[in-house]
Amino acid sequence: MRFAEFHDDWERYKLGDFGNVSMNKRIFKDQTLDKGIPFYKIGTFGSKPDSYISPKLFAEYKKRYPYPQKGDILISASGSIGRAIEYTGKDEYFQDSNIVWLNHSANLENLFLKQFYKIVNWNGVEGSTIKRLYNKTILNTEIILPTTKEQLKVGNFFDKLDKNVVLRQNKIKNLEILKKYLLQKLFI
Repeated sequence: MRFAEFHDDWERYKLGDFGNVSMNKRIFKDQTLDKGIPFYKIGTFGSKPDSYISPKLFAEYKKRYPYPQKGDILISASGSIGRAIEYTGKDEYFQDSNIVWLNHSANLENLFLKQFYKIVNWNGVEGSTIKRLYNKTILNTEIILPTTKEQLKVGNFFDKLDKNVVLRQNKIKNLEILKKYLLQKLFI
């Protein structure tokens, strides 16, 4: 399936052809606080943080070490492998090798990459108890790409669908709450 205005063949690459895997500098338990800059660990990635770091440490680490750019797609590399979250540009920090991103060239659109991460079969995931996605596996993963213009169109299309799904899910949740409330009022 293609958008009508695109006809060029898609080409096969490896993710490593576009860049490298990056991660934040390690934060140790004694560096965490009860308030401050949110620090996402693998267990809180994609939800609410339960740890924080100081604004001073955040500013220092953000300046000196790799840090995602707004729009980069962060992925979980431990436990629940491949959970993908778009970095929104807020002041947040992420657990070193457990949450990574592909620091890539402009030839790969983030919204397209985000959709690819949802369907990719990560070969070479290792570990018997806790699964682990290593950098070499990410970099050696094959991807078939259209032009950047078509990547953007595909990425935007699916991003709009994702947002529509979330809106519908929220509406269903609210209707279920309303139904429960009305049933309680009716029968109690």
